[in-house]
Amino acid sequence: MRFQVLVRLIEIHRIFIRYGLDEFLKETNLYRPLRFIFFVSPWAWFERHTILSRAVRLRLALEELGPIFIKFGQALSTRRDLLPPDIADELAKLQDRVPPFEGAIAIDIIEKAYNRPLVESFRTFDINPLASASIAQVHIATLVDGTEVVVKVLRPKMRSVISRDLKVMHALATIAQRKSGEARRLRVVEIIKEYEKTILDELDLMREAANASQLRRNFLGSDLLKVPLIHWDYCRINVMVMERIHGVTISNIAALNAAGTNIKLLAENGVKIFFTQVFKHNFFHADMHPGNIFVLLDDPEKPKYAAVDFGIIGILSLRDQHYLAENFLAILDQNYRRVAELHIESGWVPKNTRIDEMESAVRTVLEPISNRPIKDISFGTILLRLFDISRRFDMRIQPQLLLLQKTLLNIEGLGRDLYPELDIWHTAGPILKSWMRNRLGPRAQLRHFKQALPDILEVLRSLPPLLKVAVQDAQDGDLHLGIKAEGLTMLERRLQISERRNAGVTYATALLIAGVLWLSLSASWPILGYLFLLGAILVHWRSRCP
Repeated sequence: MRFQVLVRLIEIHRIFIRYGLDEFLKETNLYRPLRFIFFVSPWAWFERHTILSRAVRLRLALEELGPIFIKFGQALSTRRDLLPPDIADELAKLQDRVPPFEGAIAIDIIEKAYNRPLVESFRTFDINPLASASIAQVHIATLVDGTEVVVKVLRPKMRSVISRDLKVMHALATIAQRKSGEARRLRVVEIIKEYEKTILDELDLMREAANASQLRRNFLGSDLLKVPLIHWDYCRINVMVMERIHGVTISNIAALNAAGTNIKLLAENGVKIFFTQVFKHNFFHADMHPGNIFVLLDDPEKPKYAAVDFGIIGILSLRDQHYLAENFLAILDQNYRRVAELHIESGWVPKNTRIDEMESAVRTVLEPISNRPIKDISFGTILLRLFDISRRFDMRIQPQLLLLQKTLLNIEGLGRDLYPELDIWHTAGPILKSWMRNRLGPRAQLRHFKQALPDILEVLRSLPPLLKVAVQDAQDGDLHLGIKAEGLTMLERRLQISERRNAGVTYATALLIAGVLWLSLSASWPILGYLFLLGAILVHWRSRCP
């Protein structure tokens, strides 16, 4: 394994040199300690591809390095505010114009997956791919009944290629975490593990088909987003067939304007789709680069999004959802103290962090972007400044939130190109407030109570035998109430508890009555009723312990 990692590192270094990418390193602090290696490398002595522009060389190098590096380039391509225009334009070609593999190979993969000739599955099949990406490519076809579809085929030998590069990433992350305190704070090993799960999931097209079906169900009947229908009879682990989408790519601004598209509404709907997926559905498309997003223009005044490529889906825990929503709302309300409190409550920063100091730091970063359109905000710059704060307050990067951060940056990149006047906070605010009301309001509590009603009835059915035992123990003088106080353990063992037995009965009975009354009469905070009942049982149980 170590030999394989070493061979891959040498190969990466060779490609890096061959395309003259050391010129990018020369502008950073990394070049000085590494320049000796560049000078003595045998492949540095031969002719390089220096005739090509730097942007083309970067794209070609990423393509040659493979899918993991291509995906890195895809993510960079959406951040035009952070990149020179020539590099941004060239990296955008990685979204759906990666060099394809031969159509004959795709046909062979499909026939082996179905265990039958291609003509028995499809009436027509275009051997030339419609689009080609880092993991798979798609072909236009029609089913035997004439239905238009696209066929997605996984690239051959993808698992072995990605497995090899993941080993390299794990090795580098382990070394970095061992040697660098900053790497430990950033939790690079955990980040690589999180990324590994994500990219391995992309290699299972059955999983992607299931993701698409769920997303389609979430937006069924919606005017915001169309998700293509999956043809399950034709889906395998390395082949997926779905409804063909006819639309304009989101990056084709000229075509959208020529069709008279309501660009402002389109941009606002993009934000609504994102926040609806994250907070209402808790199931969000996490690979929203322009190559995966189309616009349906049946009615240009009411344009509708269409999404493809569902290999990467994000899901958050309820706790993370809650803290993120509160953070967004606190930022929207310019309540920077609440932002600081939430970071401490969530454990994202140490408990001993001074709230006033963090509040001041957060205000310094966020105040300049309040109530400003997206054209005047660079979330890239904001994130860099937030990372500076994170270092100061020993904030730990949350690997489970990386997909969300990546998707939010993708949304910003799309919004910046589409409609620079877009105000993300103004558009997202009502969605977040509605979500908080639905989760924490009286109706939500009543809904939770109804869901918990079977458990409550089960507890109530078990109470009579417990009460009978408790009363019998009280009559026999065997009901004990255990009350512990810190530092008094030795004294407690020497005291006689006989005088407190009657008090134990009183406490247990009071807790039982309080619990039953609360659950019967109050729809709010049912957890209090459960605590009363649990307290009664615990009092009785503890009193019988020696």
